[in-house]
Amino acid sequence: MISTANIGLQYGKRVLFEKVSIKFIPGNCYGIIGANGAGKSTFLKILSGEIEPQQGQVIVDAGSRISVLKQDQNAFDEFTVLQTVIMGNKRLSDIMIEKEALYAKADFTDEDGLRASELETEFAELNGWNAESEAGELLAGLGIEVDNHNKLMGEMAGNEKVRVLLAQALFGNPDVLLLDEPTNNLDATTVLWLEDFLADFQNTVIVVSHDRHFMDAVCTHIADIDFSQITLFTGNYSFWYESSQLILRQKQDANRKAEDKKKELQEFIARFSANASKSRQATSRKKLLDKLVFEDIKPSSRKYPYIVFKPKTETRNQILEVKNLHKVVDGNDLFKQLNFTVDSGDKIAFISQDDITISTLFDILMGEKDINHGEFKWGATAQLGYFPRVNDYYFNGDLNIIDWLQQFSEIKEEPWIRSFLGKMLFSGEESLKKTKVLSGGEKVRCLIAKLMLEAPNTLILDQPTNHLDLEAITSLNDGLKAFTGNLLFCSHDHLFVETIANRIIEILPNGIIDRRMTYDEYLRDEKVKLLRESFLEK
Repeated sequence: MISTANIGLQYGKRVLFEKVSIKFIPGNCYGIIGANGAGKSTFLKILSGEIEPQQGQVIVDAGSRISVLKQDQNAFDEFTVLQTVIMGNKRLSDIMIEKEALYAKADFTDEDGLRASELETEFAELNGWNAESEAGELLAGLGIEVDNHNKLMGEMAGNEKVRVLLAQALFGNPDVLLLDEPTNNLDATTVLWLEDFLADFQNTVIVVSHDRHFMDAVCTHIADIDFSQITLFTGNYSFWYESSQLILRQKQDANRKAEDKKKELQEFIARFSANASKSRQATSRKKLLDKLVFEDIKPSSRKYPYIVFKPKTETRNQILEVKNLHKVVDGNDLFKQLNFTVDSGDKIAFISQDDITISTLFDILMGEKDINHGEFKWGATAQLGYFPRVNDYYFNGDLNIIDWLQQFSEIKEEPWIRSFLGKMLFSGEESLKKTKVLSGGEKVRCLIAKLMLEAPNTLILDQPTNHLDLEAITSLNDGLKAFTGNLLFCSHDHLFVETIANRIIEILPNGIIDRRMTYDEYLRDEKVKLLRESFLEK
């Protein structure tokens, strides 16, 4: 078990944690949530010992091993992939290195023999004889082929290094597993593998993630960082969100009878308990929810931006026609013979093994990049709004947020602009910040505000959830579900894609797969899997 006692930490006048005492029990997975800057990653670093709190202490059971997902991709460049994974268990790795040095000695002494015997005993106790096979299984599950296992980490691509470091964290059955954004750079198949792995993991998992689908699949508890405190809730992220919103609405409705409120909450808990029986962690989660009483649920103080897209005009008939589109970059085909049409009402999620492919396609459709062959034509009624993945060029000037947003608004009065910015959580002096110093999340909120003011009927959004906190992702998700126009988008957020898209287009080097179905249906479709394999074999 790992716990904290009266943890305190502040930077200047900014208090991150104040007298935080919390216990994390084996067999559970805890999702750490909080607004951007609340201290989620900092708290994981405190638990791992990387950061010392100014007050209080972290308490770990004697003999327990903590494993952390490393963030420095280049730290292991001189080691092989297998060695890097095994280094996740530092003691085992140290023993293997010392053993190898001893047995390589030309003058092997009796003292060396005694030491080697001690090392062999500890090596066996740590399951060292199965270390390479276990590491290999983890790497295979994360999509690292056997041919790469003996390569140096320095030879691996960035997204491959991330997977190796994740295998390192998972290696050797650690007692406490700390994961900060573990799904970054993982494809949907690998994320599902990780969900299954964590569902079967018997020890303690503490995870920070902006992927709501992943949090729902693996978390038994939510640890909410708010007002410098951490409050523990039973259930996954969706249960925490929906229950906290329900309680908030009830508190705002002062005239509701207490018994009516109690009945509504009890019915809500019962419904979620039933849904839990379908999850991978069915038994444990259902038992936890069965014990839950309505007094345990508290409203969240978190603020959600107001995101609503209302098109000025409707689209009609065919919105876009793409014929034989071909794009070559640095001698490589990003795509060729790309053919599809977009009809009124389509909300299309584009997926690919390479994000650059989709970004390039979106830039072409917006007229910002040229094509090598082919053509495309937008319908007469299409009014376009674009959110590019790389968008810093929007913010190079010396304008503050108010002046910046006025450029895109038909209503120029400052009080109205301030009011609009308040809905996007830029209040008071924050609306006077220079756009060139904004954080990634603040820039995204500004661009979303711009699109809301422009009111297009066709949106092209390239990774719009990047840099957003869970609250803003949820609001954007709800806004796009209600959007009555057309949408072409890509996102690594599983729930975002599943709940918005009514059509999936997967771009492969030798063709596309185009299906009118939800994302989950697409991932499960056997015909799609066979077609993808045939394209990749060409």
